[in-house]
Amino acid sequence: MNTLKLINLKRTLMGSELIIIPIIFGAIFGVFYLYFSTRNKERLALIEKGADASIFMKGKTHTAPIWKVLILNLALVLIGIGVGIFIASIMHYNLGVDDDVAYPGTIFLMSGIGLFVGFTMTKNLDKE
Repeated sequence: MNTLKLINLKRTLMGSELIIIPIIFGAIFGVFYLYFSTRNKERLALIEKGADASIFMKGKTHTAPIWKVLILNLALVLIGIGVGIFIASIMHYNLGVDDDVAYPGTIFLMSGIGLFVGFTMTKNLDKE
């Protein structure tokens, strides 16, 4: 009797997995579809009103190259992870903080600080 319950439970779980995956892909597709269709409708409405087409390219002329932004942010995140591990080891060995708390907490904190610094530095790159 217990074996039958386990088999039915397994069938139920397998069925739910088959439903969840298409829902996730459908949601991602829906977000992209709405974004691009709305953007297209906005542009068509502006063109119908006689707006200049150069407004679509305004933000693209003064931005930093994407490779500079990616390298800067990646470098700062890796530096943040390294500093986080270093601070966590100091906290664990010298201050007696539990390593299950010290390592993830400081790694995430320092990575977040690195991303924030990267964001502010990217804004400065765009100004130049």
